[in-house]
Amino acid sequence: MKPASPKIKVCGLTQTYQAHSLTDSGIDFLGFIFYEKSPRFVLNSLSLKEIAEIPHLKKVGVFVNEELDKIVEIANDAHLNLIQLHGDEERKFIIDLKTKSGKNIEIIKVIRIANQNQKELQNVISQFSETPDYFLFDTDSSAFGGTGKTFDWRILNQIEIPKPYFLSGGISFENIGEIKTIIQKPFALDINSKFEIEPGIKNLDKIKSFQNTLRNHDL
Repeated sequence: MKPASPKIKVCGLTQTYQAHSLTDSGIDFLGFIFYEKSPRFVLNSLSLKEIAEIPHLKKVGVFVNEELDKIVEIANDAHLNLIQLHGDEERKFIIDLKTKSGKNIEIIKVIRIANQNQKELQNVISQFSETPDYFLFDTDSSAFGGTGKTFDWRILNQIEIPKPYFLSGGISFENIGEIKTIIQKPFALDINSKFEIEPGIKNLDKIKSFQNTLRNHDL
């Protein structure tokens, strides 16, 4: 029996019609960036009410070193289902956030991959082993993601990953086959800049083609 393909998260959405189209096409997670320095900062384009009205059950809010109460407020007003922490948030912050946001909100903790060795990376993961619901591994950058650059996925084979994880950072048609080299397969693939016409404007045809490719790929 063919194993289930990884789920897909489309991140950096800024257009209501695109969020609705991706919902209709069965994309598993929709990502909205609440980081003002990002070129995909969603509140430049959409209101919290407009995000709340998007009929998707896995809406992800991406935050970078934001105040806890502000995250909770936005999550409530935008009807978010998951909170992705992409900054330097520590373990206690996540515990407090889970307490304040309630049981229905899931937490994704991003681990940014730079030049860490196996031991350094394992130590970072161990700090958060029990607190988030998911990890997300992304290429480190001063812009906190969206670079289109891929880290060396082979390092994931050197560590123990105690939670399901999202794989991010430059995922495209060209490197999808390399996922075969990862022993513990990603729960989901996080796609963004490689599937855009311009920052925040997605190429919906390309995403649909990627969906079909992923379904038919033996990973």
